[in-house]
Amino acid sequence: MPFTLPSLPYDTAALAGQGMCQETLELHHGKHHNAYVTALNGLIESKGLAGKTLEAIVAEAGKAGAEGLPVLNQAGQHWNHALFWQVMSPNGGGDALPAKLAAKIDSDLGGLASFKEAFKQAGVTQFGSGWAWLIIAPDGKLKVTKTPNGSNPIATGEGQPILGADVWEHAYYLDFRNVRPGYLDNFLAKLVDWSVVESLMDKGGLVTDQTA
Repeated sequence: MPFTLPSLPYDTAALAGQGMCQETLELHHGKHHNAYVTALNGLIESKGLAGKTLEAIVAEAGKAGAEGLPVLNQAGQHWNHALFWQVMSPNGGGDALPAKLAAKIDSDLGGLASFKEAFKQAGVTQFGSGWAWLIIAPDGKLKVTKTPNGSNPIATGEGQPILGADVWEHAYYLDFRNVRPGYLDNFLAKLVDWSVVESLMDKGGLVTDQTA
């Protein structure tokens, strides 16, 4: 089956009070994400992707280097956004993290304040378009990292993302103009659904049920 655009887990106007306006979500989800899905479906036959899961396609494209970029640019962005929509909530933000996630961040990243600073810096210092990530590394520890453009830590082999912030300008320009640090501060303070992040940590990351 062709890949499909996942529905948002909230209304397009639901995050307006948390710093992400309805127009941003309508354009980002309905136009940008949908374009990645459409482009990826256009590559299924010519690139021999039929029957493969989205995660497998991303991993294989990442290993293929420059030759894999046409697929990674679309499959990676489809996967990245599928996670992005899930980790935000109209009731997100705050510093009261679920106990297991809080303990893991304390032990692996030196506490919530240190994690937030590292995550923000990952996003701010990603030159041009890309993503900031909280991942489960192969050794089982949490790690903050970043990737350019449509790539992600599955493609690079760094680990399994459980939180991702889109730092392409279309993710924040209507709400924060060119102030990426302000967008990332707001994302962590008002948008992240920490209960979803903990759930993803428990499950070892997001696994979609979509197959080409």
